[in-house]
Amino acid sequence: MESKIVFSALFLAWLTLVNGSPASVQVGELTKAKNVLWSSYNFKTILSWGPKPVNYTYTVEFSRAGRDKQRNPHCIRSTETECDLTNELDVKGVYTAEVLSESLRGMISDHVEPPYTRSKQFCPYEDTLIGIPEFKLTSKDKKIVLIIKDPITALHKDGRSLNIRDIFKKELQYKIVYNKAGSTGKHLKTVKENRAEFSNLDEDQSYCFSVAAYIGSRKGDKSLGAWSLPKCSSQEHKTVFDVYGPTVIGGAALIILAFVIAVIVLIVVCCKRARREKTMAKETIV
Repeated sequence: MESKIVFSALFLAWLTLVNGSPASVQVGELTKAKNVLWSSYNFKTILSWGPKPVNYTYTVEFSRAGRDKQRNPHCIRSTETECDLTNELDVKGVYTAEVLSESLRGMISDHVEPPYTRSKQFCPYEDTLIGIPEFKLTSKDKKIVLIIKDPITALHKDGRSLNIRDIFKKELQYKIVYNKAGSTGKHLKTVKENRAEFSNLDEDQSYCFSVAAYIGSRKGDKSLGAWSLPKCSSQEHKTVFDVYGPTVIGGAALIILAFVIAVIVLIVVCCKRARREKTMAKETIV
């Protein structure tokens, strides 16, 4: 029995020498975060990084230019590698974030200050990606009309979801690319409202349309949102009345009717003449 106790004690001592005390963290075990990136879609804003922590945690601190640092309570001493900051940021504010590597609670670290990695600057108003707008096509008075729906954002105010027009207001425009179905020649139209009319189109053709949000104040490729998939109008199948009109059709019908009557009269006259000639021939023979 005593030998078993001695053996267990020796085994625990060996584990302590090999692995170190479970209540301490050695220098270098707190790995700095890498690839700290902002991603934002329709103002849903996520800060992400790597690698996945082992025996340590991450804390996110963010600050608007010229102001004090803040923390999201869900991103303090967390083992996650992303932090949702959607509701923490003012849409026109310019922010930077730092991801700190910190020891687990109750464990000791030899670092005086936790190592950290700082992100690039980010402004939701300038940098968020604007998603694909929905739209529908209607035909009215020989026109094709596009009705565009503003994409909904992840932001809320007074109990309702905000759309991109609520945020960008008069800066928001829409670019529309269109072409004849099956043709590669494309045309571009920019509108300031949610409605666009196309009147100078071939009436017997189908046209295809794609739409993207456009904010002219943004720089580079960030001024244009994501393009929608093409949506095509139906090709009109015109009747004879649509093509020629009632006047032309009525005139043609009268001509045809007159021709038929003339043919009938001619046939009747010919039949009478043939009958008369036949009768006269019989009288001559008698």
